[in-house]
Amino acid sequence: MSTALTGVAVSEEAATPTVPLAARARGLRKTYGSTVAVDHVDLDVPQGAVLGMLGPNGSGKTTTIRMLLGLVRPTAGDVRLLGHPMPDGAGRALPDVGALVEAPGFHPFLSGRENLLRLASAEPRLATAGVAGAVDAALERVGLSSAAGRRYRAYSLGMKQRLGLAGALLVPRRMVVLDEPTNGLDPAGTREVRAIIAELHAAGVTVLVSSHLLAEVEATCTHVAVLHEGGVVAQGELSELLESGSPALLVSTPDGSGAVAALRERRVPSRLTPQGVRVDLSATTAPEVVAALVHAEVPVHEVRRARTGLEDLFARLTQQEGPDEQQEAAT
Repeated sequence: MSTALTGVAVSEEAATPTVPLAARARGLRKTYGSTVAVDHVDLDVPQGAVLGMLGPNGSGKTTTIRMLLGLVRPTAGDVRLLGHPMPDGAGRALPDVGALVEAPGFHPFLSGRENLLRLASAEPRLATAGVAGAVDAALERVGLSSAAGRRYRAYSLGMKQRLGLAGALLVPRRMVVLDEPTNGLDPAGTREVRAIIAELHAAGVTVLVSSHLLAEVEATCTHVAVLHEGGVVAQGELSELLESGSPALLVSTPDGSGAVAALRERRVPSRLTPQGVRVDLSATTAPEVVAALVHAEVPVHEVRRARTGLEDLFARLTQQEGPDEQQEAAT
């Protein structure tokens, strides 16, 4: 059974996966006393995907991530990570998972390199002889080589995030989980994180990214899961979700004003945008739009399906009007 949310079909039970899953949750629920943090979440993280987990503050993103990693035991539900049940299978799954969850925790009086050396010495997949080289490579990868000797307490917020990311990338991983990885980073640092995510994806690593930066998610992710009030309201391939909004057509013409006027005469909603004339197809079809423009002698250079932006999709899914508000808006 599915529920349509402003043009987006959302399955109440995740569909049977057609690709192997790196992580899977069914009926996931977490309560703290009378507070429900996560409520019956069904989530699929396809193997090799870059999945962006989106949601307003308090939507349950971090709690869901912590349950996926076995850091928090669910009140109810089932979690599997890399094929292992969590949290009981954490010892088998986590060596293949790198994670940066919330604020990274390091010793304030040790340097960045010293902190990473301590972390690397506990890596079960890293031989003692390779610890120093792995640390240097990770520091170089996140742009911290020049500040590696500085004490952690003197690091800026962005540098602390970089060090946490370096810790997640000390050894090759099958999956990397990043909770707000660009928090505190300047634009250059954000671009570097985007490049790292692209490198991981190209190498076949599954990446789960929690972020509030919609532009970054749209630029880096192949899949998206949108959380709202503790539940998943939409998930799937990003391209498909962006195509699932209200149907619209984008018309390229040198006479945008004439096109809008011609369409509005026929009661077809349309508006000028920087990309061209955006035409609402809710009550018409693409051939009818083209015919109307040709009949009005408006030159048409190109016609293509308009995609919904991630910001518009996110707003529709997380700012739904109630039935009373919808009825009032319709009158």
